[in-house]
Amino acid sequence: MHSSPLIAEPSKTEAIWFGSSADLDRLDRLTDTNVTICIDQATIQPSDCVRDLRVLLDSSFSMRQHIAKVASSCFFHLRRLRRLRRVLDLKNRKRSVRAFVLTRIDYCNAVLANLPDSALAPLQRVLHAAARFVADRGPRDHVTSTLVSLHWLPVRQRITYKLCTVVYILWFTVWLQCIYLTLLLQIHICRAVLMHLRSAKNGDNNTPGVLSSFGQRSFSVSGPDAWNRVSRERRGIAVASI
Repeated sequence: MHSSPLIAEPSKTEAIWFGSSADLDRLDRLTDTNVTICIDQATIQPSDCVRDLRVLLDSSFSMRQHIAKVASSCFFHLRRLRRLRRVLDLKNRKRSVRAFVLTRIDYCNAVLANLPDSALAPLQRVLHAAARFVADRGPRDHVTSTLVSLHWLPVRQRITYKLCTVVYILWFTVWLQCIYLTLLLQIHICRAVLMHLRSAKNGDNNTPGVLSSFGQRSFSVSGPDAWNRVSRERRGIAVASI
């Protein structure tokens, strides 16, 4: 930043220590020792959670605070929309939910890849509540058929859809603008020539091996894994919005 030159704003700067669930004891010790950072005679205090592009990142990347914040915001807008449900027809209810709820669920949801179902449960409850509002159903009515009729994917499948969309864009459209992401994807070109692998002919991406579930959440693993599960016939279809 000093060589660019860019000026750091200490009042808007936060510091955070990141680590996996196995490093929680170390993170707690860092918090207890009150480790601070000094920039231009200003002291930056460490924080347990920081905001980056409207995404809340906690020290262990559990994403529970971000999910809780998104679910709370979505339920707030759903409560406001319910006051207008008698004057909104089906088309406008769907349009309102898509604008105020689904956009929040889908925003940067690729960072939620490979999280357990218990962590994604609040977002799934939001999706069910939104479907009940659109279909004018009761709070205890089943919504499986409603989700199918609305063509709304469950939360986990929406994350997979986003990952596949990003991989498609990187390979077939403006990939030159996202070189740092394209470098994370490795296609089986050399192995196709030498070994005539079926996976390489299908355009599969190489999934790097990781030893922990924490590493499986990275884009270099979750992106190629989601893409490789897409059938060969569907890979040539243009990506359309949900």
